[in-house]
Amino acid sequence: MKSLIEAAWNKRSLLENKETQKAIRDVINELDLGNIRVAEKNNGVWKINEWIKKAVVLYFPIQKMESIEIGPFEFHDKIPLKKDYVKKGIRVVPHAVVRHGAYVARGTILMPSYTNIGAYIDGGAMIDTWATVGSCAQIGKNVHISGGVGIGGVLEPIQASPVIIEDDTFIGSRSIIVEGVRVEKEAVLGANVVLTASTKIIDVTGEKPIESKGVIPRRSVVIPGSYEKQFKAGKYHVPCALIIGERKESTNKKTSLNDALRENNLPV
Repeated sequence: MKSLIEAAWNKRSLLENKETQKAIRDVINELDLGNIRVAEKNNGVWKINEWIKKAVVLYFPIQKMESIEIGPFEFHDKIPLKKDYVKKGIRVVPHAVVRHGAYVARGTILMPSYTNIGAYIDGGAMIDTWATVGSCAQIGKNVHISGGVGIGGVLEPIQASPVIIEDDTFIGSRSIIVEGVRVEKEAVLGANVVLTASTKIIDVTGEKPIESKGVIPRRSVVIPGSYEKQFKAGKYHVPCALIIGERKESTNKKTSLNDALRENNLPV
């Protein structure tokens, strides 16, 4: 499948070939089943499978627009919706929508939310009301994505990393995580934290601030903040993320999600 997809990526006329179309659809089906994924962790390092992202991009031009009718609702799209939730052991509350080609593991709870093609949601996760899991985003085990959270998607550029939320993390209400930011295991984000590739992440737990970008370290407790920046027109406050503490290992993981916030007087 990989060689056929790489060839079609370099020569789009091959998309008319039935063998190529089958390879692309086979990749999407394997993504849907969780047998393959856009990004995976090997020996502690995340690897992006670019050829799988290419298959997702190539899936759109070979699909035809079709009407999808569900009771009184009608949709018109190229990609079918995920099915067989009972067999898969997934709780799905109306109006949760998952596109075919996204994997959702057994034991996951989907409140009214949206999950795009290529995404991977591992077991025990909670995707709360009006949260969005973008294309190719990777969500780990027992992750809580609170209401209104936006997890950004990425298809192109092909080499770009998707957003990765590792196991046992808590993402507070209305937070936004985009541009390939990685949130490591057991981290806790308070409400309204915005993380982009260029957002300053400032650890203020020590005597001097330590700045970084792109990665929230393991077990960090994070809140939204701002810093003063000089522009031609004057000084203005620019958003940042503040690491204000560390989640305690001594506390039960599920309990500590809320405890870590309460200890620092943070909204969920």
